Amino acid sequence: MYLLSIHFENARKNGEGRFCVEKTHGKIRKWTLLPSGPAQRELLQLMALACGGADFLARLPCELQRFCRLPDRPLHLEFMIARHAPRDARISTPPVFGSGLEIKGQAKAIKREHCRLLPPNLPIRRPCLGNGNAKYILLGYGPVLRPHQNTDHFDFRDPFHRITRFHSLFSPLARITDPVAFLTRLHYKGVMVSRFPAQQAIRRLSALFKEHLNIDTDLWLEKRCNFEREWSQLRLWKQRAALLVLDAVRHMIDASPKYGTPLEQPGVMLLDRPDLICTKKIFPQWIMLMDRLLPSMQFVLTLSRKARQDFASSVQRKRLPLPAAAQPAAKKKQTRLRPGTILLIDVDGRLPNLALMKLSRHFKEQGCRVKLARKNCQINGTDVVYASCVFSCSVSSRRVGELRRYYGESLIVGGSGVDIRGRLPREIESLPPDYSLYPELGDRAIGFITRGCPYRCPFCIVPIKEGKTRQVADLRELLQDGQKKLILLDDNILSHPRAAEFLEDMARRDVKVNFTQTLDIRLLKQETSRLLRRIRCANTNFSRTVYYFSLNDTRHLDRVRRKYKLMSFSPKDNVEFVCMYGYDTTLAEDAERFRFLRFLPGAYVFVQRYQPIPGAPAPSLAKFFDDKADELIDELIRIVFPQNMKSMEKYYRWVSQLYAITFEKLHMGLVDTIFRYNNRHDKGRYIASVAGTRKE
Repeated sequence: MYLLSIHFENARKNGEGRFCVEKTHGKIRKWTLLPSGPAQRELLQLMALACGGADFLARLPCELQRFCRLPDRPLHLEFMIARHAPRDARISTPPVFGSGLEIKGQAKAIKREHCRLLPPNLPIRRPCLGNGNAKYILLGYGPVLRPHQNTDHFDFRDPFHRITRFHSLFSPLARITDPVAFLTRLHYKGVMVSRFPAQQAIRRLSALFKEHLNIDTDLWLEKRCNFEREWSQLRLWKQRAALLVLDAVRHMIDASPKYGTPLEQPGVMLLDRPDLICTKKIFPQWIMLMDRLLPSMQFVLTLSRKARQDFASSVQRKRLPLPAAAQPAAKKKQTRLRPGTILLIDVDGRLPNLALMKLSRHFKEQGCRVKLARKNCQINGTDVVYASCVFSCSVSSRRVGELRRYYGESLIVGGSGVDIRGRLPREIESLPPDYSLYPELGDRAIGFITRGCPYRCPFCIVPIKEGKTRQVADLRELLQDGQKKLILLDDNILSHPRAAEFLEDMARRDVKVNFTQTLDIRLLKQETSRLLRRIRCANTNFSRTVYYFSLNDTRHLDRVRRKYKLMSFSPKDNVEFVCMYGYDTTLAEDAERFRFLRFLPGAYVFVQRYQPIPGAPAPSLAKFFDDKADELIDELIRIVFPQNMKSMEKYYRWVSQLYAITFEKLHMGLVDTIFRYNNRHDKGRYIASVAGTRKE
């Protein structure tokens, strides 16, 4: 984001007027110098109000009414901003737009029709700040800087964290970053664990501090560095000069969680009398430091006459390019099928759709052309359309509805997501699949040796759709093109009486197998476990060895433990247990499941939320929590698996929201765990909305 102009009415010290940043040939001044004084300080504050976000301004450390000259009229601000895509907005949106707000006791954005001071053809938008942490970077500093001392927080628990980036511009009592705490954190991330953004930041800081402020930073890049001692040994003028720099670096890193070079990102920095922060002798060097530290930052600052006169002309001449408008995408020619082409649509598959592959084979043998499309693709010129929908979730249902509205009677929809009992005609089912339909399969085969399951779990689609276990093919049929990798779709292959023969055949042929629907570990025997260890079990991409099992309740844990021992797994193995939640287990049972799995060598979890199929029972969660809920959650978050904890985060979020609904409060230990590693900048909003159960 860059600020291009601001118009104001009823400002206490400036009355009405406007300020425009010098712009020539698609570039703006990097450094805009203003004289010092109360009116210019207020101008910086008006810029901060404009760019700060109407939803955040109520938390400024001052009364907003103080900016109104006439108390019965609002302060009216209109401003023009250049935003950078994709950081601040989508690439397709105009880079330059106008916006406005009015302040009378509180701030509110004004509508397009009430913007009367900006150019008439300028697009008017309200800046979409989201949680305020990542978009539209704005930093602001007054001449008095007071750092936190062991009171700073780095966990984003404050939903108004954005305000801390410029609140010292409004109050000399506002606190900025604790330098020792921040440097210690930066050192850990950049030096101890080599996180690239922090690594680049601490290296640049160390070099610039040494060169421009004569600060000895030799130890900063060593594994052992006591920053409390390092900071205390700095002279006071060096500490004052470094405080603002460290705060700016902290907020640039915080605002750029998805960027490897946070200090290169664009933004606006407003500085009121930074010449008072440094000695007269060192101030030019401090400016050079900031210029090199943040090469894409727009600076607007007030200075004394002497400081403006001494300001380096080489720095003043610098310009920043404005973001260019996106080139309109070439208009895609609407696809139209050749007459007689059969359109096959894979609505929601995560794997190649075997039914569509067999249909493709069928129609090609009849001399028809076949085209594959995905999701809710709409193509002209179709006579017959076959769509396969696997899941019965809302997204899939919406796609099917759109397809039906577009294709009308030409559409034939099948699949488990719309018809549990529907089957392909026997003559088509018996055909080999057409692998050319999904070229991404490469050297992988896909199919069933068996279908069905002997159990009748009420939550499962298999007993209704497939019935009891039966053989439908053999390995030779599935691998007839010589493949050595097989994605096996069997529902419960171990329940078939000939399971050992099937596994023996796989081991003898040296086939890599992905048991994508998981194996029922309860059915393992000495022979089948030995064969499984001979088979090279893998993930769907066949990029690593993985064994897949399922564990949906706690009813057979002793049996599972005995069967697991048959496999002789070690901590070096990858053994994934798919665990369903949100059906009929309690928190105590879930914690017991995860605790049990944590102590199996090599085991980790992949959690899946229960999604009822048509006619299946609704989730039974009335007794999910008991009177030991807090203790159980405390235990739950201490169960840490060696991999795939991103999956557990989904479960944590579900538990957190259900806890908030049940008890009308948050379990803060669980919240801290959810945001410990991922999406930390969303934590404040999550807390403010009580896990999304309340409007902020």
